[in-house]
Amino acid sequence: MNSNTAPAAQWTSADVPDQRGRTVVITGGNTGLGFETAQVFAQRGAVVVLACRNPERAADARARIEFGAPSAQVSTLELDLASLASIRSAAERLRADLPRIDLLINNAGGVRPSHDVTEDGFELTLATNHLGPFAFTGLLLDQLLATPGSRIVTVSSIGHRRGTIDFDDLDLQHGYRFQTAYFQAKLANLMFTYELQRRLAASGAGTIAVAAHPGNARTEFGRDMSVVARTVMHPRMRLFTSWLLQSPQMGALSTLRAATDPDVEGGDYYGPPGRAQFTGYPTRVQSSPRSYDTEAQQRLWQESERLTGVRYAFAGDTAGSVSGE
Repeated sequence: MNSNTAPAAQWTSADVPDQRGRTVVITGGNTGLGFETAQVFAQRGAVVVLACRNPERAADARARIEFGAPSAQVSTLELDLASLASIRSAAERLRADLPRIDLLINNAGGVRPSHDVTEDGFELTLATNHLGPFAFTGLLLDQLLATPGSRIVTVSSIGHRRGTIDFDDLDLQHGYRFQTAYFQAKLANLMFTYELQRRLAASGAGTIAVAAHPGNARTEFGRDMSVVARTVMHPRMRLFTSWLLQSPQMGALSTLRAATDPDVEGGDYYGPPGRAQFTGYPTRVQSSPRSYDTEAQQRLWQESERLTGVRYAFAGDTAGSVSGE
């Protein structure tokens, strides 16, 4: 490397441009990465919708954001991504209340230590991380398509590199392990993004789909995990784990860049740099070779449509629909 070459600039929240006039819907915006992301958008003047499972925690998050930014425009929306009924209800409310959606940030996620099934019969980790966001995005697609420059940002994880899609047992009924469930779901996030972008581009849409990952961020995500995992992620351990874990503010930068950087292109993936991608300021990164398997992407899309009943409608079609209704 030429010693006279200047190092690449570190992208921070100060690089987020003015967001006045834009509307942002953030799932899981009440805590962790979602809260940090929502807070920056509110400070930059965006209309922010916190779409969360727990209304009380969402209201508390709204109050905290407004305390730091009194002029912020923040509202809450009850949304349980593990329930198709809740997803339909939330999408209907947004369609009625919002004249436009500039950004949909599929941030909410989670993992369960044991095998759980949703009211719709889906394995809970897959439902929360992939099937729910797939359905929610599809039901809001027409509003996004109608908004110039809109983006759909889906938050994945470096764990996707260890993931595989078991099409013969998506619900992992045979030998459930929480790591396997989570890594599969996070791989699905990327396959969904890449296939969605391909379909958006083919239809000539101005909307783009991009993905991001936070590296290893110290959040409440591991609250259902083992004592060891919770101990490692505890803020009091940050002096010993700084090489492994970063703050939620740093972790949220990847999402913020994917959502706002004018140089972002459809199908891009943002996260911390380096071989491990654990920590650092966000840059464009590559996902696993498996995530770029177009045949698997298309198969996952078809299976997601079948399971959720949501059919995406692009240019020239009718709005996203739910079969049987």
